[in-house]
Amino acid sequence: MQVELYSHGAAQEVTGSKHFIKVQGRQIMIDCGAFQGKRKEADEKNRNWSFNASEVHAAILTHAHFDHSGLLPLLIKNGYEGNVYSTPASRDLSSLIMMDSAHIQAKDIEFLKKKAKKRGEVFEKQPLYTEDDVARTLDHFITVSYHRPFWVEEGVKATFYDAGHILGSASILLEINRNGQQMRIGFSGDLGRKNLPIIRDPEVLPDVDYLIMESTYGHRLHDPIESAMDKLAEVINRTAERGGKIIIPAFAVERTQELIYFIHLLHDQKKIPEIPVYVDSPMAVNATAIFRVHQECYDQETREAFLQHHKNPFGFNEVRYITNVEESKKLNGLTEPAIIISSSGMCEAGRILHHLANNIENPRNTIMIVGFMAEHTLGRRIKEEQPEVKIFGEYYKLKAEVVTMNAFSAHADYSEIMEYVEQLNFKKLKRIFLVHGEPDAQANLKKLLEAKNYSVTIVRYGENYTLQV
Repeated sequence: MQVELYSHGAAQEVTGSKHFIKVQGRQIMIDCGAFQGKRKEADEKNRNWSFNASEVHAAILTHAHFDHSGLLPLLIKNGYEGNVYSTPASRDLSSLIMMDSAHIQAKDIEFLKKKAKKRGEVFEKQPLYTEDDVARTLDHFITVSYHRPFWVEEGVKATFYDAGHILGSASILLEINRNGQQMRIGFSGDLGRKNLPIIRDPEVLPDVDYLIMESTYGHRLHDPIESAMDKLAEVINRTAERGGKIIIPAFAVERTQELIYFIHLLHDQKKIPEIPVYVDSPMAVNATAIFRVHQECYDQETREAFLQHHKNPFGFNEVRYITNVEESKKLNGLTEPAIIISSSGMCEAGRILHHLANNIENPRNTIMIVGFMAEHTLGRRIKEEQPEVKIFGEYYKLKAEVVTMNAFSAHADYSEIMEYVEQLNFKKLKRIFLVHGEPDAQANLKKLLEAKNYSVTIVRYGENYTLQV
């Protein structure tokens, strides 16, 4: 039996997940995500692929985040004709994310064409895909619940396990049985953490021969999730006392809902003042509606804290969900303390840019970083507290307080990854392949795993690895 592993994205980098298992010449693709980073580099990587989409035989989606699902419409557009398997929640969230991306691309191209026209030039580049392409992509989805095995190829069975990362996120068990030989391969997907709000804790996969493991935080330890509420309350109270606003760039999916959940609890416990909370992201508003639908993904704590009391975890008196542009613009005139949660999470697009431009130079304000910021993004530059940052082509002095909340990360840190791996059968596990991590994170995690006598390989872009039975 011939089995190969290779990757055309998120190999020694964090975004753009595109991993492949080839069984007897048949390609199974795990995720088809967009690369995020420097705009020119991102556009180049997202447009030009080093594999043929029409030669892929099956596609499986671990979760809905843009860097895992964002190029599925391009996969279909480029000739893929098979199914896209996902959990029901991932299908709904990825639909929202892909449609939002198509809308943003159309607006960006329109803007660039206008600029080119003013210069007397012709701008010929087209969006990667349109809303019609997304609609066609959704026709390819087959949704499967956790723990329900399904066939993706002859002799290849897959099962989803809860990865505990975002709503509907999954780790994948591939069971290959061909020519009388058997092999089990595990894909962690993006691995979550224990005790995150709303969703269940990550499930450990059954024992596997090979594990393809994410390594985003392979060199960092997070603050305990239990400390998140205390620190959040401190920041809100401190900023409110000096009359400032808390600006939170947050991914519309999962992080925004977690923040609302925590702020709701703090409000109920009277640990923070009655301060208005504005969720300024149409996508976050729609994502929150999807969260309400998929209660099958909730953990027991959420059920006990809210659902048993018939309360909405994502809505209370101080929360205002902003959908239209005029309401968003009015937030610029706020003079009283407030919390503004807006996307995108890495500050590369969306309404958050306007809120940063209007608030970054006021020392009374706080910018709260609550998630991973990829290299070369505005979010990373703010997190690093660079004295000046460029927004909309203009430089702004960073005078607002910057607070990084590591406890909110939805990615396992290296201690949590080690704990996860050590629950697998060491004697059966032949090798761990590291993907989805920057080089320093992967080097540290590799060192830690090898110290425990695991065989570890850092996956390189486009390189083939033969998996022995």
